[in-house]
Amino acid sequence: MAEQTVIEAVREGMREMMEQDERVFVLGEDVQEGGVFRATEGFLDSFGATRVVDTPLAEASIVGVAIGASLNGLLPIAEIQFADFIHPAMDQILSEASRMRYRSVGDWSCPLVIRTPWGGGIHGALYHSQSIEAFYAHMPGLKVVAPAVPEDFKGMIKSAIEDPDPVLFLEHKKLYRSFKSDVPDDDYRTPIGPAAVRREGDDLTVYAYGLMLQECLQAAEAVAKDGVAVEVVDLRCLRPLDKETILASARKTGKILIVYEDNLTGGFGAEIAAIIAQEAFEYLDAPIMRLAGPEIPTMPYAPPLEHFYMPDAEKIAAAIAELAAY
Repeated sequence: MAEQTVIEAVREGMREMMEQDERVFVLGEDVQEGGVFRATEGFLDSFGATRVVDTPLAEASIVGVAIGASLNGLLPIAEIQFADFIHPAMDQILSEASRMRYRSVGDWSCPLVIRTPWGGGIHGALYHSQSIEAFYAHMPGLKVVAPAVPEDFKGMIKSAIEDPDPVLFLEHKKLYRSFKSDVPDDDYRTPIGPAAVRREGDDLTVYAYGLMLQECLQAAEAVAKDGVAVEVVDLRCLRPLDKETILASARKTGKILIVYEDNLTGGFGAEIAAIIAQEAFEYLDAPIMRLAGPEIPTMPYAPPLEHFYMPDAEKIAAAIAELAAY
């Protein structure tokens, strides 16, 4: 075991895969220089310009080239510099990558990883703070992961690279260097699909992913002092979704809080609420609660307004207290 930040875990996972398999290569804007967040730092010296490919500022082309490479036997890792800029590539992701296996009746697959930093809380304002998961988790044929701890970032990037189908790998940018935790030294994989119970509790369940998982753990620790035992479930994979773990915890505690930083309406948390309402309704002791970003178009720049927008441990703890008292 060694302590690593999230960005170190992502970098090490990609590096190990590139060392193990010469078919793996990275492409994106400024990746030869390490990228904006330094995820590919040192890769050019280690692997050369044919496997660390700088691209123009053209997201549709980045993903399109990666799709073509994957269909010709390579294992591309396409970096989109910020999730806010991925939308020009949506047609490539939706119409081509996600449908490749289906349209070819299984004759073709599209082993492609699209990495992108997402989310707010770093003063990125309108065009560097978006939450995009609900748009892309809607697409059958595309896997969407949103890890929250360094161990998962390393293990899941490896699983994503080896997956025969396209994977959108969401990396919350505020997590990159905000904390460290132990990461195994061995060549492990974290499977894409299963959720993880990060904290056991009997009074209520909180579901989250990405940065919000860490905020929920802090909130759970705070309310424990008042005798409220919160179970915290890290979804970590949004498609496919681990319904078994979601429902088991809902049936165990009977009270549900779902936390995500995207806008409330149409956000991914609504899917979790719908699953529980449909398949575990008789176990519920309170209405399902959601805590999410406000109904405004995007993240403000001014720090007080950004704080207003972002769910955090204090707001989550208040929602937990309200739900526990129901």
